[in-house]
Amino acid sequence: MNDLKKQAKFLKYILGSRPDEFGLVPDKERYVKIKDLLKAIHEEDGWRSFRQANINEMMVSLPNPPLEINENRIRAKDGQQIPKRVSPEHLPKLLFTCLRPNALHVILEKGILPMGRKHVVFSSDKKMAKRIGRRIHASPAFLTVSVENAIKQGTLFLQAGETLFLARSIPVGCFTAPPLPKEPKMVKHKEPPKLKERDKFPGSFFPDMTEQVETVEPKKLTRKQRREKDIAWKKSRKQTRRR
Repeated sequence: MNDLKKQAKFLKYILGSRPDEFGLVPDKERYVKIKDLLKAIHEEDGWRSFRQANINEMMVSLPNPPLEINENRIRAKDGQQIPKRVSPEHLPKLLFTCLRPNALHVILEKGILPMGRKHVVFSSDKKMAKRIGRRIHASPAFLTVSVENAIKQGTLFLQAGETLFLARSIPVGCFTAPPLPKEPKMVKHKEPPKLKERDKFPGSFFPDMTEQVETVEPKKLTRKQRREKDIAWKKSRKQTRRR
């Protein structure tokens, strides 16, 4: 029970006092998505194994839990100390944010967009911007925004804590981004050497009919041999007639 009380006290501080300290921006009803809360908590020492099951146990076991859940969102019952969204009196020259690397093509063409959310979250602290970025990608794309240029292009900023700022979008030309990742080179596979016609069927032998065959010329007969051959031929003919 003591562990549950400590956990509930810590969550009450995050959700009811300083969500910006953990890179969280509650909605207008002061709710934060449970999955976003868990990602922020896992960055704290000793809280890596904390799960939604712990929150559910807290809500059931504690007699008067300081939290309330609405579907996939959670908030502190007493959240009056949460920093309100206000128009900042003084803006830093630079703001930072991180996005998925595979979104760089769209960002460079259309500007920085919320990507499914109502606002883009920026920070004046590089470490905080990178901390928030690592929640969406292990190696996020780090972007630097020129606040002065963005304001000239009509961008309105809201402050949501000590170092957190919000904007609907940032136009092209008001920020710097890392270069696009190089596309992997296509490896050309070497074609196997072409087989000769007679090598196409392994284990078989095909004679090369194009090779020249040596011709044996008949030996020339002497005059005596020719005469003896003629006599033998005539005798054979006479015998055939007699038969």
